[in-house]
Amino acid sequence: MVEEESSSMMPKLITFLSSVLQRVAESNDNLVDDDSAIETQKNSAFHGLTRPSISLHTYLERIFKYVNCSNSCFIVAYVYLDRFAQRQPLLPINSFNVHRLLITSVLVAAKFMDDLCYNNGFYARVGGISTREINFLEVDFLFGLGFHLNVTPNTFHTYCSCLHKEMLLLKPPLSNSLLTSSETSLNKASHLSFEEDEASHHQNQHQVAA
Repeated sequence: MVEEESSSMMPKLITFLSSVLQRVAESNDNLVDDDSAIETQKNSAFHGLTRPSISLHTYLERIFKYVNCSNSCFIVAYVYLDRFAQRQPLLPINSFNVHRLLITSVLVAAKFMDDLCYNNGFYARVGGISTREINFLEVDFLFGLGFHLNVTPNTFHTYCSCLHKEMLLLKPPLSNSLLTSSETSLNKASHLSFEEDEASHHQNQHQVAA
């Protein structure tokens, strides 16, 4: 019963997550004026020459439909994307890289979270790229994260709350106070939500190791 209810909620999660990513990507499209930063973006494996014709919502629905990863993987992928944006300020999430970042983040999340998952070749077909490309993207993404893959329960629930705020944003009527607070947390340049407490993260790592 719980699994059925969770599955029925997933399309809503897809809508909210795609809305967050779309807004962040559009806000970052014309953000960087520094020539060196632009060159860094163009040299990134995630940067496409053109904006993909498929919408972010449709792309995310396609991933959800075919990869069969657990529901929590999408939240963890959201966490990873925010960590990547924070650690790579010269590679802000925009319309030229968000699709590749998304398929890669879901792949890494599925490998970290699930006992079983499809191989890179399958994810490449779902994402519309080659197996060789997704192999490179996975490695670049992991190094971009600093291999910081663990997600604490507190962090997981905080990002769930961010998506819940997005749900309220998309559901009229909107109160001015809600709109202001949500825009502050979700529309930071290059970031999806907030900076995690790294000290808390390292403390949790020591507890796990002990």
